Parts: sequence; C-alpha cells; structure tokens
Amino acid sequence: MPKEVNTPSVIALWLFPVNAPLKQISPKEEQWASSLSSRRSREFRHSRGYLRQALSDLWKVKALDIPLTARPGRPPELSEGWGFVSISHCRDALLVGWSKSPLGIDIERIDRSFSANHIASRYFSDKEQQQISKLHGDNLRIKVLEKWLIKEAAIKWQKGSLANDLVHWHSREELGIIEHHSLKVRLSSMNLRHSHWAIAVASDFSNAANPTMLCIN
Repeated sequence: MPKEVNTPSVIALWLFPVNAPLKQISPKEEQWASSLSSRRSREFRHSRGYLRQALSDLWKVKALDIPLTARPGRPPELSEGWGFVSISHCRDALLVGWSKSPLGIDIERIDRSFSANHIASRYFSDKEQQQISKLHGDNLRIKVLEKWLIKEAAIKWQKGSLANDLVHWHSREELGIIEHHSLKVRLSSMNLRHSHWAIAVASDFSNAANPTMLCIN
C-alpha cells in the first residue's frame, strides 16, 4: 500500500502522445491485449503502460507493482487506498488522471470539426442551449465542445453510459458544477486548455479547492 500523503489531494493529470513507444504491462494485460484487433491492442497496451508509468512516478513504486485492474472496455480501478484513476484518448493524445477521490476526465483536439448546432439541439438542455444562443462560428463550436467534454467526464465519474446518461447531465460553468437531475448528483467541473487540446475534469467537491497538476510527457 502507498505511503499516505498528509497534504490535501491534488488532481494529477498526465498527457502522453499516442505514438510514444509502448511500455511494459502486466502478463494479464498482455493476455487481454492479444485478444483485441491490431489497432485496439496497441491502444490498450499504450494506455495501460503509460497509466502504470504515471502512477509509478507518483508513488515511487515499480510500474508492474501498481495494483491496477484495467480490463478492455472497462474503467480502470486501483486497489483500496491507492486512489482513483480515469483515462481518455483523442486521435493524438492520451490523458491519465488520478485523485484520492473519484474523478472522470475527457480530452479532445480543440480544432475538431463537428456540427455544433446539431449536438447542442439534440443533447443539451433548454437552459444550456440558452447559455450558448448568442455564440456563433468557432466560438460556438468550442463552447459546445467544452460542454460535451465535461458531460463525458461526469459520465466516467458515474461509470455510466453516453446513451443512457448524456441528456441527464447539465453543466453550469458559471458555478463550476455539473448536475445529474435524475440521480440528484452534483459534481465539481473544470475545463482546461493545453496547446492543441481541450480537457475536462469532473470530481467530488472534496477536490474543488485543490490544485490541478498537469504533467506533459
């Protein structure tokens, strides 16, 4: 078990390029990876290897000694006492997040092209649509992207699904919160930008006043 940290918990984020060399993973993870398609296998090996590296650097423990369970297609989990992790991919980056309490993260290229009006009209609440009603062009696209990312981050915190939960999460950026009205859940929310990427973090309020640390590799 890791040595307990006496200072308030930070939300730690690591950013890795997707074309970085693969790192060692556990025999069980290798077994899972071998059952996947070539593309999915590399993505799986890459994400689990760099997740282990990030936590190894954090805890000063050998990467393969990290008590991580990370099956394909399922949220990664750490043994009790080691905190909580979340991962997210976009086409050129892997984002890894860790905190003492549950969190969800999401990442996307800021320049990603999509129909902002279509996304907003289909998945955003009336109040959310009203908040962005005066935006146009690239300002609208980026704001919709940020709202989408924070919804995905909240769903990862929840361990829910896009199909069932996306329309139930409502972001209130002016307050730094996101709410699930059906579950009566409220989380702290945060949007960040770094270089070419937009990043979102949803977490328990125990982390709301604590700093976020972004490590670039």
